[in-house]
Amino acid sequence: MKIIDLTHLIKPDIAVFPGTEKPIFQKIDIEGYRELKMTFYTHTGTHIDAPYHIIRGTKTLDDFTPDKFIGRGFVINCKEVGNQKITKEFLAPYTENISRTSFLLLNSGWSAKWNSPEYFNNFPTLTKEAAEWLSSFRLNGIGLDTISLDTVSDMTLPNHHIVLRKEILIIENLTNLDILPNEGFMFQCLPMKIEKADGSPVRAIAIMD
Repeated sequence: MKIIDLTHLIKPDIAVFPGTEKPIFQKIDIEGYRELKMTFYTHTGTHIDAPYHIIRGTKTLDDFTPDKFIGRGFVINCKEVGNQKITKEFLAPYTENISRTSFLLLNSGWSAKWNSPEYFNNFPTLTKEAAEWLSSFRLNGIGLDTISLDTVSDMTLPNHHIVLRKEILIIENLTNLDILPNEGFMFQCLPMKIEKADGSPVRAIAIMD
């Protein structure tokens, strides 16, 4: 069995969504033991979005059973798209693969820009039509190696609304997608079990026999 880590390391100088405070780490070393006190937002680092993150009255992460966060994965290489939109026409040739997967991962190559100013700008996003088309599949989640399913400047978050309304989770800020085969692996993105969580950092991994 081979396990590939798809998760960025959380640290005080980690890249965060523009306007979000960076994590604060406080080391505690007293009376013979050590602890680390951390203050950070639920959407820090490689993390998962619950429907409630965007849509009031919908499910939080603790409303889902653990099997929601584990399933067969499939990767689509989107590098040729560059900073353009990922369209339905681009995705359509993979219809059969998508139909038999639980987690669709979109590899744009953008994780190479992690922790740089370029990471937040001009990354590829789905068109509205593509987001609606993907929402017709029985996916557990869509994973990205970018900061968001929508552009940073569009705070109406149309793709988030489309996808999360169907209870398709969004996993953002993945890395190492280049190492994965297109298919033939299990994807896991278990969140912390937090009451009424709109999101959570995850340790995303791929497991291959």
